[in-house]
Amino acid sequence: MQGLILSYRRGSHTQNVNQVLIDFGFKSSKEAESILGKNLIWKTPSGKEIKGKVLAVHGKKGIVRAKFTPNLPGQAMGTKVELI
Repeated sequence: MQGLILSYRRGSHTQNVNQVLIDFGFKSSKEAESILGKNLIWKTPSGKEIKGKVLAVHGKKGIVRAKFTPNLPGQAMGTKVELI
C-alpha cells in the first residue's frame, strides 16, 4: 500500500521535522487505525531506504503521523512511501 507524504508535523510557529504526516487515502480516523504500528519505507532518489513506523492518527480525516530514522529530508515532501 502506498501513501503520500504531505508535510512535517507542525504548529503555527514551529515545525517538528522528526514526524511527518502521510495520507493513505482513508476516509476516517477509524479506517486509519488499522495500520497503526506498521513499518514504512521511503526510497531516496539514489536508491537508499529510510525506514519508519506509523505512530498515530492525525485528526479525523484519515491522515497518520509517522517517525523515520533518520529523519526524512525536505525533498521527500510530495513523494510516495511504501507500507510493509
